[in-house]
Amino acid sequence: MVFKCQEDSFLKEFQTTIVSCDYATLDLGGEDNNSSEKRKLRGFNVVCEDTILFPEGGGQPCDYGTINGQQVRSVVRKGSTAVHFVESSSSFEEGAEVRQRLDWSRRLDHMQQHSGQHLITALFDREFKYDTTSWSLGSSVSYIQLSTPHLISRESLDLIERQANDLIREGRPVSVVLVDPEAALEFQDARAPRGLPKDHEGLARVVRIEGIESNMCCGTHVNDLSQLQCIKLLYAEKVKTNILVYFVVGERAMRKLGELFQREQQLTVALKGGAQQHLDLVQKLQQNVKSTRKSFQQLLKDFATAEAERLENLTKSMRPKYFVLHRRDGIEVDFINTFLRNAPEEIFYFLTVSEGISAGSSAKGHMVLRGEPALVQEMGPKFLELLEGKGNGKENNFQGKINNLANLQECTALLESHFKPKKSTVEPTAASAS
Repeated sequence: MVFKCQEDSFLKEFQTTIVSCDYATLDLGGEDNNSSEKRKLRGFNVVCEDTILFPEGGGQPCDYGTINGQQVRSVVRKGSTAVHFVESSSSFEEGAEVRQRLDWSRRLDHMQQHSGQHLITALFDREFKYDTTSWSLGSSVSYIQLSTPHLISRESLDLIERQANDLIREGRPVSVVLVDPEAALEFQDARAPRGLPKDHEGLARVVRIEGIESNMCCGTHVNDLSQLQCIKLLYAEKVKTNILVYFVVGERAMRKLGELFQREQQLTVALKGGAQQHLDLVQKLQQNVKSTRKSFQQLLKDFATAEAERLENLTKSMRPKYFVLHRRDGIEVDFINTFLRNAPEEIFYFLTVSEGISAGSSAKGHMVLRGEPALVQEMGPKFLELLEGKGNGKENNFQGKINNLANLQECTALLESHFKPKKSTVEPTAASAS
């Protein structure tokens, strides 16, 4: 069946009759819900005598709109019928007259991307003999998949883009004809990459761009290429043995330009330099960050060495039984390694480094215990459980990755309970650095 939306892609309102209405639910999520979480909608699966709301097919998502003011959240084709999921608390009576209204902005967007895809596909075939094996109409950017292992250069993309926009300015007509698939003479010039659906009945729709190509397709399309406004080929990337070419058409190209200009203005303010300087300024910033990080790492190592030497310089009778040190300057395990290389052996050490977040917050980091083997193997698993980490140890060393520093004080309390320290000139909990 050819639906009303396929006969006239520009029809925005339509009166029709309800054929059937059955209670149904729909899991709505992703881009349609602006959320990664799905929610279950309650409503009815409604079949009308005809529809201006396109059912998903041919790589084109379904239309949205309303039936008697009730939101249509999905339209799917089942054989020769279109099933509309209508979010509603009340059903529709069989035989009732209803008015369908189309979400025109969504339809126009889909028509521009779909007709643009046909044009790009035809030009890649004409210029390079690259066959389009599939395509995707994404929420913001679309792509075609070309059957070639060769990465397409920017020059080749610019060539196709230039030819496409020349044809858009010419306003080449786009027409839809119905042909008999069994009639070879009528059907022979129509591209049919996926063939007819198994449940197809009757005549086949062929979309023709004058002088460019004929392509069997069930989707909705513009009337002439000028309605595409413009095409921009963004980039190409290799995926296994194929190439994906990403593109935007019409209103999407305008939105993309607006987004890029806004981002350019934000970068100009942040980098304190115009667009022509952005690359140089970012490279300079990266070099400064790299140099600063290198200096910071050296300072941490110097601090670790100084802390270890402070303990080493104490007489054995003055040294604490255990020592706790926490750094929140970033996950730098070298800090712990440097400290332990220079620290006296007989002290039990509980050391952590983590991201720059307070000890009472969730944070990822690294933990090391070193000391008497039996105590290390006893405390290690307990500390990992308290700090939500994973790790293991051998003999006098235990280490692991941790995810939550909120229980650091509980870990320290376990050590205090074990050692029951006495007052000395150096506090037994030693330094808790930040």
